[in-house]
Amino acid sequence: MFVTNARLEPPPPHNEPVLGYGPGSPERKLLKQALHDLPAEGLEIPMVIGGERVRGKVEEHRMPHAHGKTLARFHTGGAPEVERAIAAAQAAWPAWSRTPWEARAAVFLRAAELLATRYRARMNAATMLGQSKTAHQAEIDAACESADFWRWNVHYASKLYSEQPLSPPGIWNAVELRPLEGFVFCVTPFNFTSIGANLPTAPALMGNTCVWKPAHTAMTSSWVIMEILEAAGLPPGVINLVCGPGPTVGQTALGHRDLAGVHFTGSTGVFQWMWKTVGENIHRYRSYPRLVGETGGKDFIVAHPSADAEALVAAIVRGGYEYQGQKCSAASRLYIAKSVWQKIRGPLAETLRAVKVGDPTDFSNFMGAVIDRPSYTKLKGAIDGARADTKCEIVAGGECDDRVGWFVRPTLIQVQDPRHNLMEEELFGPVVTLFVYDDAAYEETLRLVDTTSPYALTGAIFSTERAAIGRAHDLLRHAAGNFYVNDKPTGAVVGQQPFGGARASGTNDKAGSALNLLRWASARTIKETLSPPTSWRYSFLDEA
Repeated sequence: MFVTNARLEPPPPHNEPVLGYGPGSPERKLLKQALHDLPAEGLEIPMVIGGERVRGKVEEHRMPHAHGKTLARFHTGGAPEVERAIAAAQAAWPAWSRTPWEARAAVFLRAAELLATRYRARMNAATMLGQSKTAHQAEIDAACESADFWRWNVHYASKLYSEQPLSPPGIWNAVELRPLEGFVFCVTPFNFTSIGANLPTAPALMGNTCVWKPAHTAMTSSWVIMEILEAAGLPPGVINLVCGPGPTVGQTALGHRDLAGVHFTGSTGVFQWMWKTVGENIHRYRSYPRLVGETGGKDFIVAHPSADAEALVAAIVRGGYEYQGQKCSAASRLYIAKSVWQKIRGPLAETLRAVKVGDPTDFSNFMGAVIDRPSYTKLKGAIDGARADTKCEIVAGGECDDRVGWFVRPTLIQVQDPRHNLMEEELFGPVVTLFVYDDAAYEETLRLVDTTSPYALTGAIFSTERAAIGRAHDLLRHAAGNFYVNDKPTGAVVGQQPFGGARASGTNDKAGSALNLLRWASARTIKETLSPPTSWRYSFLDEA
């Protein structure tokens, strides 16, 4: 804890530089060594409750690209362990909620430095092996974005705490941002390690204590996050790591009277179930829980007839297929003007055929495997359905192979019906659906984009005409929370493009911004009168 009367200003935030991992580079050597060493550790991951290692039923974390290999074993629990985690969070709350914000901030600033240096290779290796990310995808996510969240959240918190109301003569007014009363339940997905780094720590920075349930398929990288936070000095009980069946953990946490909030990233269906459960329990809670969720997308790229063909191809390949399309921001539906499609069909199909898919520890592979068998089965079923549909054409890809890993080739499907289910439903994989529109139907197509999918997360427009870009800005205003002009709809950077969407994509509370941090604080207004009145009478009461 800080013992000082200085008015402290945290170090200016910056975005962690992305390392290239080129041949012969020092970072490549360190990462290769970590990729070799981590599986050899025989890692056994406990739950962490109140700082204690808690063991239960053991499950295996297998590598998606080599599903016969076990990366780690992890322990799971049930309702008793969740109750114990809630109790630990409550026990830590009095001290942590009163800790000066600068002292809380110092923990996460130190965590960012540890991640960027000592733990960088370990974190990236855990993400590559456990979630089948390439070196580049692991670097921009697990290392850089995680460090960015920890640094920029401190910056935004500092600004929020310094924002104070007017104090006229004789009065001192203040606004205090208090932590929420109770615990915050944090649920994180497999696809971004940085989401695991952010969702529990954003509320914790604001003085809250948390129960954190990561996805089973991201347990190894989640464990490295806990290693870093503990090394940075996070007190026991502030963030409690629990693992177990989703419905069991969720029902127990959501049913507790001291639930203060939910910080969630995952499927729309699960978040809607959580919201419904909170609603059914609303009479039981001490306070109205804050619900913050980012849930999914059916993200679009629209190509105007004036679009740059080469830039468009690059955006489709990177935006639709990097990390196997397993990004909630990934481009999964394309609307391309006929004249542009005639230019890019051959080059795009050729590029997709050239994409290498395989073990991400082989740095020549652009894509790894999808996360698990259920995902593989769903994607293969969608591709097989398209192959049998006379109104669909598989332009590229379509091959699936589950013998060694859950591999799905980058697949592009052209549909005749712009409201085909492949244009509406989220698949969360390397399957992109295309509709070719008449050049003259640009504005009509924009309206189609806005009304086809229930989601509104990310989207992009490609055009070199300002009028066309302006029309897209207007008609697609509510179709995407993150909107890109002449760029792929993925790759939001903390401090530059706060991330989140509305409609079925979530509450749009913008991770990596002050907007998100405000959800984890409850304001108290304080007025101190320096010279209070001594008479109850007002002058208007006096006789003339």
